[in-house]
Amino acid sequence: MVDVIEIAKSAKDASIELLQVSSDLKNKVLTQIADRLEYYIQDIINANNVDLKNAQELLISGEISQSAYNRLKLDNNKIRDMIQGVRDIVNLPDPVNRTIWSKNIAEGIILKKISCPIGVIGVIFEARPDVISQISSLAIKSSNAVILKGGSEAVETNKTIFNIIKNAISSVNDFPSNAVNIIFSRDDVNKMLTADEYISLIIPRGSNSLVKYIKSNTKIPVLGHADGICHIYVDEFADIDKAVNIIIDAKCQYPSACNSVETVLIHSEIKDILLPVLLNKLKENGVIINSDENIQNEYSEYVNSIADNWHKEYGDKIISLKIVESIDEAINHINKYGSGHTDCIITEKNLNAEKFMMFVDSAGVYHNISTRFADGFRYGFGAEVGISTNKTHARGPVGLDGLTIYKYKLYGNGDIVADFVSGKRTFIK
Repeated sequence: MVDVIEIAKSAKDASIELLQVSSDLKNKVLTQIADRLEYYIQDIINANNVDLKNAQELLISGEISQSAYNRLKLDNNKIRDMIQGVRDIVNLPDPVNRTIWSKNIAEGIILKKISCPIGVIGVIFEARPDVISQISSLAIKSSNAVILKGGSEAVETNKTIFNIIKNAISSVNDFPSNAVNIIFSRDDVNKMLTADEYISLIIPRGSNSLVKYIKSNTKIPVLGHADGICHIYVDEFADIDKAVNIIIDAKCQYPSACNSVETVLIHSEIKDILLPVLLNKLKENGVIINSDENIQNEYSEYVNSIADNWHKEYGDKIISLKIVESIDEAINHINKYGSGHTDCIITEKNLNAEKFMMFVDSAGVYHNISTRFADGFRYGFGAEVGISTNKTHARGPVGLDGLTIYKYKLYGNGDIVADFVSGKRTFIK
Protein backbone atom coordinates (compact mmCIF):
# COMPACT_ATOMS: atom_id res chain seq x y z
CA MET A 1 0.00 0.00 0.00
CA VAL A 2 1.50 3.33 -1.09
CA ASP A 3 1.50 6.14 1.48
CA VAL A 4 1.27 9.21 -0.73
CA ILE A 5 1.76 11.69 2.11
CA GLU A 6 4.97 9.91 3.13
CA ILE A 7 6.13 10.05 -0.51
CA ALA A 8 5.38 13.78 -0.56
CA LYS A 9 7.29 14.31 2.70
CA SER A 10 10.24 12.33 1.35
CA ALA A 11 10.16 14.31 -1.91
CA LYS A 12 10.18 17.54 0.10
CA ASP A 13 13.32 16.33 1.91
CA ALA A 14 14.87 15.49 -1.46
CA SER A 15 14.09 18.97 -2.78
CA ILE A 16 16.14 20.45 0.07
CA GLU A 17 19.02 18.09 -0.64
CA LEU A 18 18.89 19.00 -4.32
CA LEU A 19 19.78 22.60 -3.47
CA GLN A 20 23.30 21.36 -2.69
CA VAL A 21 23.72 19.17 -5.78
CA SER A 22 26.22 20.46 -8.34
CA SER A 23 25.54 20.86 -12.05
CA ASP A 24 28.12 18.17 -12.81
CA LEU A 25 26.37 15.66 -10.55
CA LYS A 26 22.97 16.42 -12.07
CA ASN A 27 24.40 15.94 -15.55
CA LYS A 28 26.02 12.66 -14.47
CA VAL A 29 22.62 11.36 -13.36
CA LEU A 30 20.97 12.49 -16.60
CA THR A 31 23.66 10.80 -18.68
CA GLN A 32 23.11 7.59 -16.71
CA ILE A 33 19.37 7.82 -17.40
CA ALA A 34 19.90 8.31 -21.14
CA ASP A 35 22.41 5.45 -21.34
CA ARG A 36 20.15 3.04 -19.47
CA LEU A 37 17.06 3.98 -21.47
CA GLU A 38 19.07 3.22 -24.60
CA TYR A 39 20.26 -0.10 -23.22
CA TYR A 40 16.73 -1.18 -22.26
CA ILE A 41 14.86 -0.04 -25.38
CA GLN A 42 13.53 -3.53 -26.07
CA ASP A 43 12.22 -3.84 -22.50
CA ILE A 44 10.34 -0.57 -22.97
CA ILE A 45 8.85 -1.74 -26.27
CA ASN A 46 7.83 -5.08 -24.75
CA ALA A 47 6.06 -3.34 -21.86
CA ASN A 48 4.40 -0.93 -24.26
CA ASN A 49 3.12 -3.81 -26.39
CA VAL A 50 1.39 -5.22 -23.30
CA ASP A 51 -0.28 -1.85 -22.67
CA LEU A 52 -1.29 -1.52 -26.32
CA LYS A 53 -2.86 -4.96 -26.31
CA ASN A 54 -4.87 -4.14 -23.18
CA ALA A 55 -5.78 -0.72 -24.56
CA GLN A 56 -7.31 -2.31 -27.66
CA GLU A 57 -10.23 -3.47 -25.54
CA LEU A 58 -10.59 0.00 -24.00
CA LEU A 59 -10.58 1.49 -27.48
CA ILE A 60 -13.30 -0.87 -28.71
CA SER A 61 -15.46 -0.19 -25.63
CA GLY A 62 -15.01 3.56 -26.00
CA GLU A 63 -13.22 3.96 -22.64
CA ILE A 64 -10.31 5.65 -24.38
CA SER A 65 -10.23 7.64 -27.63
CA GLN A 66 -8.24 6.87 -30.75
CA SER A 67 -6.08 9.91 -30.06
CA ALA A 68 -5.29 8.61 -26.56
CA TYR A 69 -4.39 5.22 -28.02
CA ASN A 70 -2.08 6.92 -30.53
CA ARG A 71 -0.31 8.84 -27.76
CA LEU A 72 0.16 5.60 -25.81
CA LYS A 73 2.12 3.89 -28.58
CA LEU A 74 5.90 4.03 -28.37
CA ASP A 75 7.99 3.02 -31.35
CA ASN A 76 11.75 3.17 -31.90
CA ASN A 77 11.58 6.73 -33.24
CA LYS A 78 9.63 8.01 -30.22
CA ILE A 79 11.99 6.28 -27.83
CA ARG A 80 15.03 7.66 -29.66
CA ASP A 81 13.53 11.16 -29.41
CA MET A 82 12.85 10.52 -25.73
CA ILE A 83 16.49 9.57 -25.12
CA GLN A 84 17.80 12.45 -27.20
CA GLY A 85 15.65 14.81 -25.15
CA VAL A 86 17.44 13.68 -22.00
CA ARG A 87 20.86 14.15 -23.64
CA ASP A 88 19.83 17.61 -24.87
CA ILE A 89 18.94 18.61 -21.30
CA VAL A 90 22.45 17.61 -20.18
CA ASN A 91 23.85 20.18 -22.61
CA LEU A 92 21.58 23.02 -21.46
CA PRO A 93 22.82 25.59 -18.93
CA ASP A 94 21.86 24.99 -15.30
CA PRO A 95 18.81 27.21 -14.66
CA VAL A 96 19.37 27.38 -10.89
CA ASN A 97 21.35 30.05 -9.00
CA ARG A 98 21.49 32.38 -11.98
CA THR A 99 21.67 36.10 -11.19
CA ILE A 100 18.67 37.49 -13.07
CA TRP A 101 19.66 41.02 -12.13
CA SER A 102 21.67 42.84 -9.50
CA LYS A 103 21.67 46.47 -8.37
CA ASN A 104 22.77 48.75 -5.57
CA ILE A 105 19.65 50.11 -3.87
CA ALA A 106 21.72 52.29 -1.53
CA GLU A 107 25.38 52.81 -0.83
CA GLY A 108 26.70 49.48 0.48
CA ILE A 109 23.40 47.62 -0.03
CA ILE A 110 23.17 45.16 -2.95
CA LEU A 111 19.91 43.50 -4.06
CA LYS A 112 20.06 40.41 -6.30
CA LYS A 113 17.29 38.46 -7.98
CA ILE A 114 18.39 34.82 -8.12
CA SER A 115 16.72 31.85 -9.84
CA CYS A 116 15.85 28.90 -7.60
CA PRO A 117 13.85 25.63 -7.82
CA ILE A 118 10.13 25.53 -7.12
CA GLY A 119 10.45 22.55 -4.74
CA VAL A 120 8.21 19.50 -5.19
CA ILE A 121 6.19 19.19 -8.38
CA GLY A 122 3.34 16.75 -8.94
CA VAL A 123 2.70 15.84 -12.57
CA ILE A 124 -0.46 13.98 -13.60
CA PHE A 125 -0.62 12.83 -17.20
CA GLU A 126 -2.63 10.54 -19.45
CA ALA A 127 -1.57 8.02 -22.09
CA ARG A 128 1.93 9.33 -22.91
CA PRO A 129 4.57 7.20 -21.12
CA ASP A 130 7.45 9.09 -22.77
CA VAL A 131 6.47 12.00 -20.53
CA ILE A 132 8.11 10.23 -17.56
CA SER A 133 11.65 10.66 -18.86
CA GLN A 134 10.99 14.21 -20.07
CA ILE A 135 9.61 15.43 -16.76
CA SER A 136 12.10 13.51 -14.60
CA SER A 137 15.01 14.96 -16.57
CA LEU A 138 13.71 18.52 -16.43
CA ALA A 139 13.04 18.18 -12.71
CA ILE A 140 16.54 16.84 -12.03
CA LYS A 141 18.24 19.57 -14.06
CA SER A 142 16.20 22.29 -12.33
CA SER A 143 16.82 20.76 -8.86
CA ASN A 144 13.16 19.97 -8.23
CA ALA A 145 11.78 16.76 -6.75
CA VAL A 146 8.86 15.26 -8.67
CA ILE A 147 5.93 12.91 -8.07
CA LEU A 148 4.58 11.34 -11.27
CA LYS A 149 1.15 9.86 -11.93
CA GLY A 150 0.60 8.27 -15.33
CA GLY A 151 -2.57 6.91 -16.88
CA SER A 152 -3.66 3.36 -16.02
CA GLU A 153 -3.70 2.49 -19.72
CA ALA A 154 0.12 2.84 -19.76
CA VAL A 155 0.90 1.20 -16.43
CA GLU A 156 3.40 -1.40 -17.68
CA THR A 157 5.33 1.10 -19.79
CA ASN A 158 5.27 3.65 -16.98
CA LYS A 159 6.65 1.12 -14.48
CA THR A 160 9.40 0.02 -16.85
CA ILE A 161 10.61 3.53 -17.69
CA PHE A 162 10.35 4.66 -14.07
CA ASN A 163 12.37 1.68 -12.82
CA ILE A 164 15.09 2.37 -15.38
CA ILE A 165 15.26 6.00 -14.21
CA LYS A 166 15.16 5.05 -10.52
CA ASN A 167 18.01 2.54 -10.97
CA ALA A 168 20.05 5.12 -12.86
CA ILE A 169 19.61 7.63 -10.01
CA SER A 170 20.54 5.03 -7.40
CA SER A 171 23.78 4.25 -9.24
CA VAL A 172 25.09 7.78 -8.64
CA ASN A 173 26.47 8.53 -5.17
CA ASP A 174 25.35 11.64 -3.29
CA PHE A 175 22.22 12.18 -5.37
CA PRO A 176 18.90 11.87 -3.45
CA SER A 177 17.17 8.69 -4.59
CA ASN A 178 13.74 10.05 -3.62
CA ALA A 179 14.01 12.96 -6.07
CA VAL A 180 11.83 11.10 -8.60
CA ASN A 181 8.72 9.24 -7.42
CA ILE A 182 5.66 7.60 -8.95
CA ILE A 183 2.11 6.81 -7.83
CA PHE A 184 -0.48 4.77 -9.69
CA SER A 185 -4.10 4.97 -8.53
CA ARG A 186 -6.83 7.61 -8.56
CA ASP A 187 -6.96 7.41 -4.77
CA ASP A 188 -3.25 8.26 -4.77
CA VAL A 189 -3.99 11.35 -6.87
CA ASN A 190 -6.69 12.51 -4.47
CA LYS A 191 -4.29 12.17 -1.56
CA MET A 192 -1.57 13.99 -3.47
CA LEU A 193 -3.93 16.89 -4.09
CA THR A 194 -4.25 17.35 -0.32
CA ALA A 195 -0.48 17.49 0.26
CA ASP A 196 -0.17 21.27 -0.07
CA GLU A 197 2.22 21.29 2.89
CA TYR A 198 4.82 19.46 0.80
CA ILE A 199 3.96 19.95 -2.90
CA SER A 200 4.47 23.38 -4.46
CA LEU A 201 2.98 22.90 -7.93
CA ILE A 202 0.69 20.50 -9.79
CA ILE A 203 0.98 20.10 -13.56
CA PRO A 204 -1.84 18.14 -15.24
CA ARG A 205 -1.32 16.90 -18.81
CA GLY A 206 -4.44 15.38 -20.28
CA SER A 207 -8.08 15.92 -21.07
CA ASN A 208 -10.20 18.94 -20.30
CA SER A 209 -12.04 16.96 -17.63
CA LEU A 210 -8.77 15.93 -15.93
CA VAL A 211 -7.49 19.51 -15.73
CA LYS A 212 -10.81 20.84 -14.42
CA TYR A 213 -10.96 18.08 -11.81
CA ILE A 214 -7.44 18.86 -10.59
CA LYS A 215 -8.11 22.60 -10.37
CA SER A 216 -11.34 22.02 -8.43
CA ASN A 217 -9.85 19.63 -5.88
CA THR A 218 -6.62 21.12 -4.62
CA LYS A 219 -5.21 24.15 -2.85
CA ILE A 220 -1.90 23.61 -4.63
CA PRO A 221 -1.22 25.99 -7.56
CA VAL A 222 -1.96 24.34 -10.93
CA LEU A 223 -0.01 24.98 -14.13
CA GLY A 224 -1.31 23.75 -17.47
CA HIS A 225 -3.99 24.04 -20.09
CA ALA A 226 -7.47 22.56 -20.35
CA ASP A 227 -7.89 22.75 -24.14
CA GLY A 228 -5.70 22.88 -27.20
CA ILE A 229 -7.97 24.77 -29.58
CA CYS A 230 -5.41 26.08 -32.06
CA HIS A 231 -6.31 28.32 -35.00
CA ILE A 232 -4.76 29.23 -38.32
CA TYR A 233 -5.94 32.44 -39.97
CA VAL A 234 -5.28 32.64 -43.72
CA ASP A 235 -5.03 36.34 -44.46
CA GLU A 236 -5.99 37.94 -47.79
CA PHE A 237 -2.26 38.44 -48.46
CA ALA A 238 -1.33 34.80 -47.87
CA ASP A 239 0.81 32.65 -50.16
CA ILE A 240 -1.50 29.78 -51.19
CA ASP A 241 1.19 27.08 -51.30
CA LYS A 242 2.47 28.05 -47.86
CA ALA A 243 -1.06 28.10 -46.48
CA VAL A 244 -1.96 24.63 -47.76
CA ASN A 245 1.31 23.04 -46.65
CA ILE A 246 1.13 24.58 -43.19
CA ILE A 247 -2.52 23.62 -42.62
CA ILE A 248 -1.99 20.03 -43.76
CA ASP A 249 1.04 19.69 -41.48
CA ALA A 250 -0.74 21.32 -38.53
CA LYS A 251 -3.73 19.01 -38.87
CA CYS A 252 -2.33 15.74 -40.21
CA GLN A 253 1.25 15.37 -38.94
CA TYR A 254 -0.01 14.27 -35.50
CA PRO A 255 -3.72 15.09 -35.15
CA SER A 256 -4.08 13.89 -31.57
CA ALA A 257 -1.53 16.43 -30.25
CA CYS A 258 -2.74 19.49 -28.35
CA ASN A 259 -0.90 21.76 -30.82
CA SER A 260 -2.75 20.35 -33.84
CA VAL A 261 -4.87 22.97 -35.60
CA GLU A 262 -8.62 22.63 -35.00
CA THR A 263 -10.07 25.70 -36.77
CA VAL A 264 -8.97 27.47 -39.95
CA LEU A 265 -10.26 30.99 -40.59
CA ILE A 266 -10.08 32.13 -44.21
CA HIS A 267 -10.33 35.72 -45.43
CA SER A 268 -13.19 36.11 -47.91
CA GLU A 269 -10.89 37.76 -50.49
CA ILE A 270 -8.79 34.61 -50.86
CA LYS A 271 -11.39 31.87 -50.37
CA ASP A 272 -12.07 31.22 -54.07
CA ILE A 273 -8.37 30.60 -54.72
CA LEU A 274 -7.57 28.72 -51.52
CA LEU A 275 -10.60 26.51 -50.89
CA PRO A 276 -10.53 24.29 -54.03
CA VAL A 277 -6.87 23.41 -53.36
CA LEU A 278 -7.18 23.11 -49.58
CA LEU A 279 -10.36 21.04 -49.59
CA ASN A 280 -8.86 18.56 -52.05
CA LYS A 281 -5.72 18.22 -49.92
CA LEU A 282 -7.72 17.74 -46.74
CA LYS A 283 -9.84 15.09 -48.44
CA GLU A 284 -6.74 13.30 -49.78
CA ASN A 285 -5.43 13.14 -46.20
CA GLY A 286 -8.67 11.71 -44.82
CA VAL A 287 -9.67 14.83 -42.89
CA ILE A 288 -13.35 15.29 -42.02
CA ILE A 289 -14.45 18.87 -42.64
CA ASN A 290 -17.01 20.88 -40.67
CA SER A 291 -17.66 24.40 -41.87
CA ASP A 292 -19.82 27.49 -41.77
CA GLU A 293 -22.82 27.78 -44.09
CA ASN A 294 -20.92 29.74 -46.74
CA ILE A 295 -18.47 26.93 -47.40
CA GLN A 296 -21.15 24.25 -46.98
CA ASN A 297 -23.36 25.88 -49.64
CA GLU A 298 -20.55 26.18 -52.17
CA TYR A 299 -18.58 23.00 -51.46
CA SER A 300 -21.14 20.60 -50.05
CA GLU A 301 -19.36 17.59 -51.56
CA TYR A 302 -16.41 18.18 -49.21
CA VAL A 303 -18.19 19.24 -46.04
CA ASN A 304 -19.33 16.71 -43.46
CA SER A 305 -21.61 19.05 -41.50
CA ILE A 306 -22.19 22.61 -40.35
CA ALA A 307 -19.91 23.45 -37.41
CA ASP A 308 -22.12 23.95 -34.35
CA ASN A 309 -19.37 24.58 -31.80
CA TRP A 310 -16.35 26.77 -32.51
CA HIS A 311 -14.80 26.03 -29.10
CA LYS A 312 -14.00 22.40 -29.85
CA GLU A 313 -10.83 20.33 -29.66
CA TYR A 314 -11.11 17.32 -31.97
CA GLY A 315 -7.78 15.62 -31.35
CA ASP A 316 -8.40 13.74 -34.59
CA LYS A 317 -8.47 14.18 -38.36
CA ILE A 318 -11.40 16.60 -38.14
CA ILE A 319 -11.24 20.33 -38.83
CA SER A 320 -13.53 23.37 -38.76
CA LEU A 321 -13.38 25.99 -41.53
CA LYS A 322 -14.88 29.47 -41.44
CA ILE A 323 -14.89 32.51 -43.75
CA VAL A 324 -14.11 35.89 -42.12
CA GLU A 325 -14.29 39.36 -43.62
CA SER A 326 -11.24 40.91 -41.95
CA ILE A 327 -8.21 40.30 -39.77
CA ASP A 328 -10.11 41.97 -36.92
CA GLU A 329 -12.91 39.42 -37.21
CA ALA A 330 -10.30 36.63 -37.14
CA ILE A 331 -8.62 38.06 -34.03
CA ASN A 332 -11.96 38.50 -32.26
CA HIS A 333 -13.01 34.94 -33.16
CA ILE A 334 -9.77 33.47 -31.80
CA ASN A 335 -9.90 35.48 -28.57
CA LYS A 336 -13.54 34.44 -28.07
CA TYR A 337 -13.40 30.75 -28.99
CA GLY A 338 -9.73 29.83 -28.60
CA SER A 339 -8.03 28.35 -25.56
CA GLY A 340 -4.98 30.60 -25.44
CA HIS A 341 -2.70 27.79 -26.65
CA THR A 342 -1.18 28.46 -30.10
CA ASP A 343 -2.55 30.44 -33.04
CA CYS A 344 -1.05 31.34 -36.41
CA ILE A 345 -1.48 33.87 -39.20
CA ILE A 346 -0.46 33.07 -42.77
CA THR A 347 0.30 36.27 -44.63
CA GLU A 348 2.98 38.01 -46.68
CA LYS A 349 2.04 41.37 -45.20
CA ASN A 350 4.22 41.96 -42.15
CA LEU A 351 2.00 44.70 -40.73
CA ASN A 352 -0.90 42.23 -40.58
CA ALA A 353 1.33 39.60 -39.01
CA GLU A 354 2.46 42.02 -36.30
CA LYS A 355 -1.13 43.13 -35.63
CA PHE A 356 -2.28 39.52 -35.29
CA MET A 357 0.63 38.59 -33.03
CA MET A 358 0.07 41.66 -30.86
CA PHE A 359 -3.68 41.26 -30.31
CA VAL A 360 -4.24 37.49 -30.24
CA ASP A 361 -4.09 36.63 -26.54
CA SER A 362 -2.40 33.22 -26.68
CA ALA A 363 0.72 31.63 -25.23
CA GLY A 364 2.08 31.11 -28.75
CA VAL A 365 1.40 33.41 -31.71
CA TYR A 366 2.93 32.35 -35.01
CA HIS A 367 3.55 33.78 -38.48
CA ASN A 368 3.76 31.47 -41.50
CA ILE A 369 4.59 28.32 -39.55
CA SER A 370 2.77 25.20 -38.38
CA THR A 371 1.20 25.18 -34.91
CA ARG A 372 2.89 21.80 -34.41
CA PHE A 373 6.07 23.70 -33.52
CA ALA A 374 4.53 24.49 -30.11
CA ASP A 375 6.69 21.99 -28.29
CA GLY A 376 9.52 22.25 -25.78
CA PHE A 377 11.75 19.87 -27.76
CA ARG A 378 11.33 21.98 -30.93
CA TYR A 379 11.90 25.19 -28.97
CA GLY A 380 15.29 23.82 -27.91
CA PHE A 381 14.23 23.20 -24.29
CA GLY A 382 15.27 19.54 -24.52
CA ALA A 383 11.76 18.56 -23.42
CA GLU A 384 8.77 20.06 -21.67
CA VAL A 385 6.61 19.30 -18.65
CA GLY A 386 3.59 20.55 -20.57
CA ILE A 387 2.16 23.62 -22.25
CA SER A 388 0.75 26.34 -20.05
CA THR A 389 -1.97 28.82 -20.96
CA ASN A 390 -1.60 30.47 -17.55
CA LYS A 391 -0.79 34.16 -17.36
CA THR A 392 1.32 33.86 -14.24
CA HIS A 393 4.79 32.38 -13.80
CA ALA A 394 5.12 30.32 -17.00
CA ARG A 395 3.37 30.30 -20.37
CA GLY A 396 3.65 28.15 -23.49
CA PRO A 397 5.90 25.05 -23.55
CA VAL A 398 7.32 24.81 -20.03
CA GLY A 399 10.97 23.82 -19.92
CA LEU A 400 13.71 24.42 -17.40
CA ASP A 401 13.02 28.12 -16.89
CA GLY A 402 9.36 27.35 -16.17
CA LEU A 403 10.44 24.98 -13.38
CA THR A 404 12.32 27.71 -11.55
CA ILE A 405 11.12 30.69 -9.58
CA TYR A 406 13.31 33.32 -7.95
CA LYS A 407 14.29 34.73 -4.60
CA TYR A 408 15.67 38.13 -3.64
CA LYS A 409 19.03 38.23 -1.87
CA LEU A 410 19.85 41.44 -0.04
CA TYR A 411 23.42 42.13 1.13
CA GLY A 412 24.18 44.83 3.70
CA ASN A 413 26.52 45.72 6.54
CA GLY A 414 24.52 46.62 9.65
CA ASP A 415 22.07 48.82 7.72
CA ILE A 416 18.79 49.88 9.38
CA VAL A 417 15.57 51.34 7.96
CA ALA A 418 15.50 54.11 10.58
CA ASP A 419 18.41 55.83 8.84
CA PHE A 420 16.39 56.09 5.62
CA VAL A 421 13.18 57.21 7.35
CA SER A 422 15.02 59.97 9.18
CA GLY A 423 16.73 61.15 5.99
CA LYS A 424 20.20 60.31 7.22
CA ARG A 425 20.61 58.00 4.24
CA THR A 426 18.86 57.83 0.86
CA PHE A 427 18.13 55.12 -1.68
CA ILE A 428 19.78 55.19 -5.10
CA LYS A 429 17.24 55.99 -7.80
